[in-house]
Amino acid sequence: MSVQHDPVQRADFDQVMVPNYAPAAFIPVRGAGSRVWDQSGRELIDFAGGIAVNVLGHCHPALVGALTEQANTLWHVSNVFTNEPALRLAKKLLDATFAERVFFCNSGAEANEAAFKLARRVAFDKFGEDKCEIIAATNSFHGRTLFTVSVGGQPKYSDGFGPKIQGISHVPYNDIEALKAAVSDKTCAVVLEPIQGEGGVLPADLAYLQAARELCDKHNALLVFDEVQSGMGRSGSLFAYMHYGVTPDILSSAKSLGGGFPIGAMLTTSELAKHLAVGTHGTTYGGNPLACAVAEAVIDVINTPEVLAGVQAKHQRFAAKLTQIGEQYGVFSQVRGLGLLIGAVLSDAWKGKAKAILDAAAVEGVMVLQASPDVVRFAPSLVVEDADIDEGLARLEKAVAKLVQG
Repeated sequence: MSVQHDPVQRADFDQVMVPNYAPAAFIPVRGAGSRVWDQSGRELIDFAGGIAVNVLGHCHPALVGALTEQANTLWHVSNVFTNEPALRLAKKLLDATFAERVFFCNSGAEANEAAFKLARRVAFDKFGEDKCEIIAATNSFHGRTLFTVSVGGQPKYSDGFGPKIQGISHVPYNDIEALKAAVSDKTCAVVLEPIQGEGGVLPADLAYLQAARELCDKHNALLVFDEVQSGMGRSGSLFAYMHYGVTPDILSSAKSLGGGFPIGAMLTTSELAKHLAVGTHGTTYGGNPLACAVAEAVIDVINTPEVLAGVQAKHQRFAAKLTQIGEQYGVFSQVRGLGLLIGAVLSDAWKGKAKAILDAAAVEGVMVLQASPDVVRFAPSLVVEDADIDEGLARLEKAVAKLVQG
């Protein structure tokens, strides 16, 4: 039986919400696969994926089944108790990765918060309080808590909230010499996204990640990979570190991990994990049965040769068409990224206009993202159908053509 709801509209947002977002003029109300429908019944193709979250599209039967079954079984018991879905998910993540221990939480920011706290705790326990410096990349993004926003290398997000957390410095991404100059025996961690997401869909150079690994080993620092956006099949490997063959000490995951249900995870080794002894860190909802049941279904579907190979094939389909649009209309200078995290870099004439393209695309019935004002970002479902890719990119081309015509 369906519940009768009070009618709401987009104008209500401006009356009831804190004004930290500026959402689109339409409200999506229903999704299926890679398509969504708004309040007026208009259909859109979804290449935004809830910002790299809806890894299996909308209402995937495996996820709906897992959530429904768990919803009728057990929702929450807190970490005073463990639960079966959390243990099953943990085993699957550990079996599939370098890790030997996992900490569950609710978001990417929380996964990174745990990662950074662990890195500082390990250094504190082993080397004392002077070894606390964290080195991250400029234009990086690691979350919105005070700690994670300070590690993220974008002052526009961290300025204006009073004193910042000390001991954090930033170096240009993909610059090996700058990293060498920055890392010292006071460094407790080097924190990197294998693919910078918010910063413009910029993949790391292999040599850069290898150098980071060597520098951390040399200086007893920990290498932390933020795979909140790049992980869970997005790159065509289960995690992007596998694509590069460079193994971190700590890895954070969220976004696609839950396929739309909030969950985050920090993965690490037993040797490091022991520094988070009972009472040192925690979360009320982390590892709750609902989230873990859904995430287990996500990994069961994604971590298969068919789906991961399909990501590479779909990348080629996107890249070929986006390159053609870029050349034909003079809008994109480059198409970059790995797997189904793709950035179309705007040409000089179109610099700063990513939002205009995003808005024009929505009018034509396709949802895309931006990653900085200079890059149009695509983070669709990993199982998006080829027909949806073709139709969505045809709609994008129509939007671009109209913009070019003025």
